[in-house]
Amino acid sequence: MTPGTSGWTRAPAGGPGTFELRGELTIQGVAVPLRLGGQAWGELNAARDNAVLVCHHYTGTMRAAGRNPDGTPGWWDTLIGPGRALDTDRYHVVCLNTLGNVQVQDPAVVTTGPATPHPDGRPWGERFPAWTMADLHAAQRGLLRALGAPHWHAVTGPSFGGMQALQWAARTPALAPRVAAIVSSPVAGPVLRGVFGPVLRSAASAGGASALHETLRVITFFGLGADGLEATFRRDDLDAYLRTRTVNADLAHVLEIGRAVQTHDITAICPPGALHQQWREHGTRLLSVNVRGDQFFPAAEMRDFAAQAQAAGVTFNHLEFDSPRGHLGGLADTDAFEAPLRALLESDARPPVRSVPEVRRV
Repeated sequence: MTPGTSGWTRAPAGGPGTFELRGELTIQGVAVPLRLGGQAWGELNAARDNAVLVCHHYTGTMRAAGRNPDGTPGWWDTLIGPGRALDTDRYHVVCLNTLGNVQVQDPAVVTTGPATPHPDGRPWGERFPAWTMADLHAAQRGLLRALGAPHWHAVTGPSFGGMQALQWAARTPALAPRVAAIVSSPVAGPVLRGVFGPVLRSAASAGGASALHETLRVITFFGLGADGLEATFRRDDLDAYLRTRTVNADLAHVLEIGRAVQTHDITAICPPGALHQQWREHGTRLLSVNVRGDQFFPAAEMRDFAAQAQAAGVTFNHLEFDSPRGHLGGLADTDAFEAPLRALLESDARPPVRSVPEVRRV
């Protein structure tokens, strides 16, 4: 096991490319021993400055590329690999499970949350502290330390993963010179806070064995939208599909991530004007991609934010596209943004400034 600073360690686990990150994180005043599984592709170079952090979506896992146990491809397999946008001949690409990962019942998906063992041997349950996007960023920073890397080459991800990427841009721009937020937003807006969150909690409140099934129904509807649901399940049984999703999922973890995403607001970390100034000073390059008609993230939320940053002199590329799969176009229609993502990773970026104080954490 190779030690990292501040007690964070990263050790091989399971098959080729898999690893486990361990460290202690204080959340809401509670010391939590963390175990988070991850997967990596490509080699870390001698300077350790070619690592790309890929952050997964709400119900995703570290299996961003390669093959899942059932033979299906990883959720961003079309983007990760030799010669692809996230070129594993050039970059060391890593994906880390989040706290409270939804797929906690999959024995190969290592995470820490309500359904995992407390140090006393019993599940954490309601004792698990309410973590925020700030805590997830701190855990991912532990991975950077364990790698011995001075900074990420880039941070990217779709949906909830895009939120995580934007947290890096806002909290530690010196450590993330290139950031790509796919089908995401700078803030958890009225859809997430006023509709999705309450509907999710309502679906869970029924209790019993059906509660998990119904929360996944809500997530599926928001993910695909009406058109995507009709096209996907015109001849297939939606409930049969949902039953397959419940096998490895846990209701407490579904609700934990649903709550945590609502803490996302990078303008509360640092006001837009100050953010723009930091991004100019650090030479930060940003890319945002949204699907028109997305039920989770209205494109206008990111479009307006990007336009303000561009007007302030920030290098910020924004694009939008149509997808019959709605929000899930960020996973399925990667050809729509593969070229600009590749260009971002290949772009020159100003070397990160050393000894820059971290942005105020909230």
